[in-house]
This record gives sequence, C-alpha cells and structure tokens, in this order.
Amino acid sequence: MALARHLYVHLPFCSSRCGYCDFVTVIGRFGEHARYVDALLREFELERETLAWEPETVYLGGGTPTLTEPRELERLLRALPGSAELTIEANPETVTDELAALLKRSGVDRVSLGAQSFNATHLETLGRAARPDDVRRAFAQLRAAGIDNISLDLIYGIPGQTPDDLARDLAEAVALEPEHLSAYELEAKPGTRFTHAYGAELERQSDSLETYFERVVETLDAAGYRWYETANFCRAGERDLRARHNLGYWRGDDYLGLGVGAVSTLDGVRHRNAPSLRRYLEALERGVRPPRELEELTPEIRRTERVMLGLRLDEPLDLTGLDAALDSRELERLTALGLAVQTGRTLALTPRGRFLGGGVTARLLA
Repeated sequence: MALARHLYVHLPFCSSRCGYCDFVTVIGRFGEHARYVDALLREFELERETLAWEPETVYLGGGTPTLTEPRELERLLRALPGSAELTIEANPETVTDELAALLKRSGVDRVSLGAQSFNATHLETLGRAARPDDVRRAFAQLRAAGIDNISLDLIYGIPGQTPDDLARDLAEAVALEPEHLSAYELEAKPGTRFTHAYGAELERQSDSLETYFERVVETLDAAGYRWYETANFCRAGERDLRARHNLGYWRGDDYLGLGVGAVSTLDGVRHRNAPSLRRYLEALERGVRPPRELEELTPEIRRTERVMLGLRLDEPLDLTGLDAALDSRELERLTALGLAVQTGRTLALTPRGRFLGGGVTARLLA
C-alpha cells in the first residue's frame, strides 16, 4: 500500500457561523477542545500506518483552527509529525502576539489568513467578525513573530461590491506583500442563510463575475504574482511559494484527513468521517474509528478527477493513462479555438481557457 504524503487535520470550532459557509463547524464548545484534541490524537494513532513517517505537508483547517484553546492547539501541533510545510488557517480577530509566538515555536511555517475583504460593510455582509484593521494588525503580528510565508484569502462577488471596491481590496492586499493570495468567487451553497438572504442579488450580478475574475488576475500579475492555479497566486521569485499541500490535491496525491467531517483518499478509496461531533468523539473514546462513508475510486473516477484538477494548474498535464477521460473531438475543437494547447503527451489550457475554467474542462471530458 502506498503511503499518503499529505495530512489534513480539521479543527471545527468557530465563534459564529458565516452565512455562506457549509463546512463542518461547531459554534463555541470551548469546554470540549481538550476532548477533541484527545480524539484527534487517538485517530492519528489508528491511522498512522497509512501516512508517510515524514509527510510532505501538514495542514490545519477548519472551522477556525486558531480559535482552539491555546494549550490544546500547542499540544496538537507538537504531537503531529514533522513535515516540509506546516500550514494553519487563522481568522484575523483570533491572532494575538501570544498566538503568533505559539505558532512559530510549534513549527508552523505558513499561515493562511482569512481576510476576505478590507471593506467593513462587505465583511459585515459576509458575517465576518474581523474588521479591516484586524486584518492589518494580524498580518503584522505574524510577521513580527517570524512567519515568512503568509497567504491572504479574498472573496469577490460579494453583494453590493463594485469594481472599484474590488480594486481597493486587491490594492490593500498587495500592499501587505503576502507571499501568497487566494481569491475566490463567492459561492452561496444551497440551503445556507446567505442563499436565502442574497440569492436574488447574487443571481443578478453573476454575469459580471468573469470581469471581476479578470481584474483579479490582471492586478496580481502586474504586482508580480504567478497565477499558478485557478484561484491561487504566489509571489514569483527564487522561492517556490505555491501551497504545497493544495498542490497535492490538484495533482491527485493520496492524503490522510483527521477530524470530524474530514476526508481522506487512500489506495483507491475515499472516506469521509461523519459530520457529527458527538459520534466522532464517542467512537474514538471507545478506541474505534469514527463512523464514515466510503467511496471506491474507480479508474474512471480517478482519470476524470485527474483531468479536472490538473487543468486548474498553470503546468502542463501529463496525459499518460488519461486518454479514456478525454473527448478527442472536443479537444481538437477547443485547441482550434485557442482555449487549450496539446504538446506531445501533455495538455494545458491557454490563459483564455483558464478564465473560462470549469466550462472548458467539462467539454473536454468524455
């Protein structure tokens, strides 16, 4: 059995739930943080043999990982295996000098800071607790602690956001000089509060989102960032500042996921831990794996996902073993339209093809 080289750890605790979020989150429950970390470490013991002894990456996501009680967060970080990249997600309002120092001494070398916007009205619309000054302060505190690889998350397509608003958000983000930026189109998942409150407005502005996306790419490219994945940009230079953990996903690597609702892909099987915190904790306190859903990753599924994810990157996709996943006529047509380029046994989307993204990829798939 091939060992996974990437580890994801889910910390679900949040102070409140953003209206657009459909991740597995738990509000408050501060008294259960120690119990949850105990469960995570028990699950890790049960799954240790599926993970490389020194994985390439470890990623703590959420939820709001930095809301976890500091002693428990440090205990968890110190118990995890060493890796070439250790990332944690952080919300700006949770960052303090003490937390930044804790992260640094615990081996965290990359922080993904959920800025989302530098506009107070838009942050309020999103239901975010942080204000623009919180983002700037948190960034400065992480820098002062010695974290030299910081990623900022931005959202565009927020109800009421104008092109000028987006330009100001991008300018504010670039001024901080982060090593990495992620810019995501706001996607209101069905059934979320956000869809009920803003669904009609999001529908009305959907036609302008392609223009917004182009503005993001043009601005960050001009500022010296490499558009290496559909929604992700890293500062160009001698250091490779791409998110190595996410590159593992996009390249189809196996990974181990720990925590409530966490997903793993191991040896041709995808499993997802049940999203119930109670069931997760109770199972691990009995010393057994948490309840989970299993999905066999057939060769067809793996080929399709390899194409879908691989074409998100700016590097050519090796087509070895993937011919059955492609529609040869559509490939010929899209190449003629200047949306894709095939060179020998590799395939890539052109810049225009990347702007159209998922629509082009969907047509390429057999």
